Amino acid sequence: MRLQKNTERGSTLLEMMVVTLIIAIMSCISIPLIQDSLATRQLEWIARSFIEHAHFARQQALHLSESVQMTPRIENDWNSGWVIESSGSKKAWFMQGSIDPVYFKGGGKQFSGPNTSQKGIIFNAAGAAKTAQGGFVANRLILSHRRRSNIERHLILGSGGRWRICNPQVDSKACR
Repeated sequence: MRLQKNTERGSTLLEMMVVTLIIAIMSCISIPLIQDSLATRQLEWIARSFIEHAHFARQQALHLSESVQMTPRIENDWNSGWVIESSGSKKAWFMQGSIDPVYFKGGGKQFSGPNTSQKGIIFNAAGAAKTAQGGFVANRLILSHRRRSNIERHLILGSGGRWRICNPQVDSKACR
């Protein structure tokens, strides 16, 4: 009778610890990069949504030949979201809810009338962006992320009605 040699192969505890250490190091390096990427995507999604909604409000004003306004959902707080409605009939088309964890720096103090603190953008029947007092709006909103405060996007409305999203970390001159 011959004795069989045990030929089963397995990992030693040391080998398993080395593999675990390598996985832990890779995780420590990649998790902050993934979090930055997710925060950037959230920020850009909100920025693009805001601009798309502003374009919609302008198009409705042109189509209906009446003023359409884009205002904060809760009085003077863009961070609560926004509403697009007809100024005359007060017909609301849609509403964007809370944008947390993204927020407007300074509560989105921009786009307020020169003589009042009322925030909002009114697109007149010709499609021009105005404040509630009729002054032209050429301004910016600054978006940031609560968990990654170093990430910002500037939403800039030019005098011709053109919107831009500006990344101050990449193109600081264009964000001025």
